[in-house]
Amino acid sequence: MTKRITALILTLLLLTGCGGPKNLAPRQTAEAGEIPDAEALMDFSLSLLRENWGENVLISPLSILCALGMTANGAAGETLAQMEDVLGVPAARLNEDLGAWMGSYAEDENLKLANSLWFRDDGSFQLEEAFLETAGSVYGAEVFPSKLNAETAGQINQWVKKHTDGMIERIAEEIPEEAVLYLINALSLDAEWENIYRQDQILDREFTTEEGLKQPAELMYSMEGLYMEDDHAQGFLRPYKGGRWAFGALLPEEGLALEDYAASLTGAHLRELLDAEETLVETAIPKFRADCSRTLNDSLTALGMRDAFDMSKADFSGMGISSAGPLYISKVLHKTSIAVDERGTKAGAVTAVAMEAGGAAPNPNTVYLTRPFLYMLVDLETNLPVFIGAVTTLK
Repeated sequence: MTKRITALILTLLLLTGCGGPKNLAPRQTAEAGEIPDAEALMDFSLSLLRENWGENVLISPLSILCALGMTANGAAGETLAQMEDVLGVPAARLNEDLGAWMGSYAEDENLKLANSLWFRDDGSFQLEEAFLETAGSVYGAEVFPSKLNAETAGQINQWVKKHTDGMIERIAEEIPEEAVLYLINALSLDAEWENIYRQDQILDREFTTEEGLKQPAELMYSMEGLYMEDDHAQGFLRPYKGGRWAFGALLPEEGLALEDYAASLTGAHLRELLDAEETLVETAIPKFRADCSRTLNDSLTALGMRDAFDMSKADFSGMGISSAGPLYISKVLHKTSIAVDERGTKAGAVTAVAMEAGGAAPNPNTVYLTRPFLYMLVDLETNLPVFIGAVTTLK
């Protein structure tokens, strides 16, 4: 059974006060690992994780960055300045970073990534050509002129289903009258363990929450060769087939709350940890499933992206012109799901931005994930996580 990591982004733009697709030029390919602002992207990922902390939180940084990156290309003035400050990278550089990151997957058989734009084509809204050009050259976006009605919702859902291999079937429920543009990113990654667990490696044990609640757990035991450690946590990387992807986990020391440990991490430090030491470590991973849904408006506002959500201040004049008035972001939605078992990992994410107007060794390290832990699905060539989350309960 093949396991899949699937991330999906939906970016919905609505206004204040209110045919077939055009294929744009494909995005540029780049050498894997060449992400100039990788540390800044990691900082943003950790900031967003902390702002959305909660039970079994899970986010897809690449997914969210794609949505906000496309949106930032239409921002101007103070709106753009705030977005760039939150993202940690100027919009033009973010395009280069994401172009390199996405382009490095061009020949990756495990990962598929697609973007699309759906805009109201009734004469009331006109997209800027420069915005369309960047969407195509950087993000490889398909463009669909549409009525943005109930029929369009069905078409969007079909596109989503197709580009997530059926894992996510619906994202658009009802399209508001004020909607003028949807930007959608779909990302899927098949990830089977390099070494699938044998049945005799799976034992019934217990997982203990931070509140002391003991829960039944199926723990998958193995000896791994990539070990991570700092002053307050231990961890490991377990590779998936093909060598580019790995499951990474960090377990804080006894007595240290997982949220507090996550709060202490910086992008630079986490990237150093992911450059794991080659040494043997005994590991145990619980089988788990998690679903997470977040509206990111408050967290992005708290990080400093304020004007984009304010209809009286938002400036997305670089995106297009509407007869109904200026554009602003009304909602950013992000949904994720993940399942980890003996064969591999299956995960999914949806983000919606809505705008209106080896052998035994003596005394090896031991990391058994029998209490709350931080985990990542890591691109080993860039040392950047496509997913990052926390397991706080197995319920």
